[in-house]
Amino acid sequence: MRLIGLEDVEDIALGASLLGAGGGGDPYVGKLAAMAAIRECGPVTLLDADEVPDDAFVVPSAGMGAPTVLTEKGFGSNTEIQALKDNVQRFFGREVYATLPAEAGGVNSMFPLIVAARLGIPMVDADGMGRAFPELQMVTFTIGGVRTTPMAWADEKGNFGVLDTISNKWAEDVARSVTMVCGGAVSIMLFGMDGAKLKECGVHGIVTRSQQLGRAIRQAKHLAAEEGLTPEEFFLRFTGGHKLFKGKISDVLREMRGAFNYGRVKLAGIGDYKGSAAYVDFQNENLCCVVDDRMVATTPDMICLVDAETFMPVPTDALKYGKRVMVVGLECFHLWRTPEGLELAGPRYFGLDTDYIPVEERCKMAVAEGEVA
Repeated sequence: MRLIGLEDVEDIALGASLLGAGGGGDPYVGKLAAMAAIRECGPVTLLDADEVPDDAFVVPSAGMGAPTVLTEKGFGSNTEIQALKDNVQRFFGREVYATLPAEAGGVNSMFPLIVAARLGIPMVDADGMGRAFPELQMVTFTIGGVRTTPMAWADEKGNFGVLDTISNKWAEDVARSVTMVCGGAVSIMLFGMDGAKLKECGVHGIVTRSQQLGRAIRQAKHLAAEEGLTPEEFFLRFTGGHKLFKGKISDVLREMRGAFNYGRVKLAGIGDYKGSAAYVDFQNENLCCVVDDRMVATTPDMICLVDAETFMPVPTDALKYGKRVMVVGLECFHLWRTPEGLELAGPRYFGLDTDYIPVEERCKMAVAEGEVA
């Protein structure tokens, strides 16, 4: 157990933005909202998953909708948060012991901090993805048999309600329709479960990992010098990342459909990759990376675009022509590589015509064939 104060928020938001694989919303907006809640209500108690009693009732909290809309509309007001808690407790007939992130990502790593601070409850150092995904059912809790619903939702206008659906995929589809009617973004609490189930199927230590990654990114040049490495070498070693491409953004194609941000970012190679071209497709989060017509990484592994010099993560809603970026592949949580995980969030679910091959294996294949990796 430890306290999360203002000095911790910056690194958590930064590291979670990397794990968000391009999605999860603007970390800057989420950070400001979390810091405001902590200033007003005090530090948040962070519990290890093992510290949560087995019979305690815990409920993840998040923002749902397109990241660009979450940024424009704002989120996490006292009215929304209280409506979420009241409705969850009314339908489950249980007191909420703690909240936690549903996913890692800029806004959604910060949202539970806001909820915990304003409700005066702890936050658990765990989530249901170890990264960010675009759809509600894409969590390790689904693999563990936890129902999405009853799921509480609320918007900034004062609308709120509870969904109870026949499956987790139905919860996604119905909630997505509600989100669209409410302007493209709502606040939610879902996947209510006991502490024992959280320990069984949650991704433990995600907040701590986010904070460690954020600190490493922020101090990359200093820490690299201490270890006799270049900043890029340090970043890749610390994150366990696989370098997929380095280039300048030559075009960004983006559209919003069904409360999702869809698009493709095209890259022209620089440095060792000069003369090559790449693109990354996304649906809120980055889905695949193709270099010179060869697939080099796919979901559920994380595909992250970072600034080529500072290694600051670049979310999909901040992609701009001319920016120089490095594309990095991070290995996903082991449950995503199971048949159940790939059925939920593998490449074929998103319409990609390829089987899943772990990013580290794709990189070895490229090296063996003499390609830059």
